[in-house]
Amino acid sequence: MKITILVDNPDSWSLPYVEQLIAQLRPAHSVSLVHKQQEIEPGDVAIFLSCEKLVKGDILKRNKYNLVAHASPLPEGKGFSPLAWQILEGKNEITVSLFDAVEEVDAGVIYDQAVLQFSGHELVDDMRAVLGQKITELIINFLNRLPEVSGVQISGPGSFYRRRGKEDSELDPEKTIAAQFNLLRIVDNERYPAFFNYRGHKFILKIYKAD
Repeated sequence: MKITILVDNPDSWSLPYVEQLIAQLRPAHSVSLVHKQQEIEPGDVAIFLSCEKLVKGDILKRNKYNLVAHASPLPEGKGFSPLAWQILEGKNEITVSLFDAVEEVDAGVIYDQAVLQFSGHELVDDMRAVLGQKITELIINFLNRLPEVSGVQISGPGSFYRRRGKEDSELDPEKTIAAQFNLLRIVDNERYPAFFNYRGHKFILKIYKAD
């Protein structure tokens, strides 16, 4: 099969896991990695991972299947950064949905789902590693089932998460570490580190596991 993988953010956390996926798919399939929608060529399967921009309809028509992995039990949790938002909500059981992309945001047919179970101590890199591996498994399982695949249509309004920004990593110096630990779990030490304002100055905190 001819497969194209799009990651439209060249600094995405998912790239190491995308490279692992490509290594597992080759040489049985022809696989290419692109960073712009326009670079997607006609083929069998297009896979959109960690994409920040909506995919245009004419792009979707270039392939028979257009796969997207999203870390929520769709239609709940549509939108941006679903893993981070759910951890902030206190959840440690995260559903990953593999679905067929359509022009509407996070709509289409769900082909497969899997549940990630965290313990509550994992930091963002730990959770991304588990998520990246599970997405790889879902995609490979889907490809191995072709052409005998079926799915369930996403229906209902569900819920929608907004895009997170650097300002969302702000800590409250008047609250305890325990009360804000879930926020510390999801900050990115380099791209959007935790910070707080105190006595007229901004302070940046970076978090690592000692082990």
